[in-house]
Amino acid sequence: MDTENAVNTDRRSSEVLTLPNILSLMRVLLTPVFIWAMGARRPWLSFAVFLLAGATDALDGFTARILRLKTKVGLWLDPLGDKILLTAAFICLTVRPWAVPNRLPVWLTIICVGRDVLIALGSLVYVLIRGRTQFKPSLIGKASTILQVLLLLGVLLANGLGTSPDLLPWLYILTAGLTALAGLQYYFIGIRRFFGPGPSA
Repeated sequence: MDTENAVNTDRRSSEVLTLPNILSLMRVLLTPVFIWAMGARRPWLSFAVFLLAGATDALDGFTARILRLKTKVGLWLDPLGDKILLTAAFICLTVRPWAVPNRLPVWLTIICVGRDVLIALGSLVYVLIRGRTQFKPSLIGKASTILQVLLLLGVLLANGLGTSPDLLPWLYILTAGLTALAGLQYYFIGIRRFFGPGPSA
């Protein structure tokens, strides 16, 4: 029995301590560093940390596919790392003393962060009632996340350079529109599956 427990423990540890999961965990651990850099008003360090965290996002998905290291833990840890970092970045770049010269509009942060909060709550309710444990992101959802990342990188870079590009307000509108559209899509997909015959893979 002790041997069986030891084997199960080793198996669980090996599923957690994979390269993609470590990269996702790094993204979570880099978030406090990013917040500190923003609070210390060090725009270039903020940009570098966010860029590094973004690189871990690209690498964890790549290594999971190439090395076939996809795990159940990774299915939750990867999006969790994304949302923690993006939420922190949106909030920090909305704080006036920290985001200079470009500060994200409050309405944009509410739309982007609020959508993810509502999706997380809806997913939790769905899991508790219907038992679904995996949700695949839609194409629009992926596109909105990519656009959010590019927008945040652009604002951080512009703040490092001390410039205010005319393109930024249009990016705010585009990002908000695509994010809201993805949120509506997730809502209707969730409603259809919730009242459907049962969870599907």
